[in-house]
Amino acid sequence: MTSTRLLNAYTWAFLAFMFAPLLLMVLSSFNDISPPSVTEWHGFTTKWYRFFWMPEAELRADPVLRVLDRGRFIGCFGNSLSVAAIVVPLALVMGLSGAVMLTRWQSRANGLLWWVLLSPMLAPGIVLGLSALVFWGRLGVNAGLFTIIMAQATFIAGYPMLVLMARLQRQPVELEEAARDLGASALRSFLRITLPFLAPALISAGVISFMASLENYNTTMFAKGGACTFATEIGAMARNPNGHPPVINAVGAVIILLTVSFALGHALLKRREAAKGV
Repeated sequence: MTSTRLLNAYTWAFLAFMFAPLLLMVLSSFNDISPPSVTEWHGFTTKWYRFFWMPEAELRADPVLRVLDRGRFIGCFGNSLSVAAIVVPLALVMGLSGAVMLTRWQSRANGLLWWVLLSPMLAPGIVLGLSALVFWGRLGVNAGLFTIIMAQATFIAGYPMLVLMARLQRQPVELEEAARDLGASALRSFLRITLPFLAPALISAGVISFMASLENYNTTMFAKGGACTFATEIGAMARNPNGHPPVINAVGAVIILLTVSFALGHALLKRREAAKGV
């Protein structure tokens, strides 16, 4: 076997290992059986998807769905959106500040500062969650959405910082220096030159931060107190000793569909922009 064939075989095996479970999850989300299964087929159904909007009478008539708290699940998803709405701007502001400091401020302390700012990303989520819980508890703040926001923001800010640093390192510093020589203040040169240059990276960093907040489990689990989020509620449903309900598979299938759709849309837009540029 040649090296090329060996590499191709490994690539296909890797893709199968990565995507086969996802395909099985999507397939089982249309099977009328709980817990989910692809080996025991009980008929095609879409009720696991319709769980979120089906009439109350139909919901109560189903032996599986009637034990699920639809209102709580939707409420937990709303909590996740509320948390992300605050975490994302905080992460972008802190990440932008760290990126500007590390790229523009030349000092011997840059190496130490780099590790300090990145350390929350490297720390276990359990440690971050418990730290936020203990710290804010000492200040008299009960665990809830606020402690979730504070715990998430500490490490999610690292993602925008890395994205924005990569963008800032490609910006010619001479542009800012020329603006300063022409009389612009530091703030004006940043708002008129640097910030527009960072706009694409800010959008990407915002999307990454949003997804990181929405799917975070470990940190949120230990900082939430009596509150709940989308990730923690799915985790609680998955720990059912009788097997998790196929509603989780349906949610996962929708997330995959949205992710693939956005990725394809982004690729098409980039191709169209490249064609116009030619």
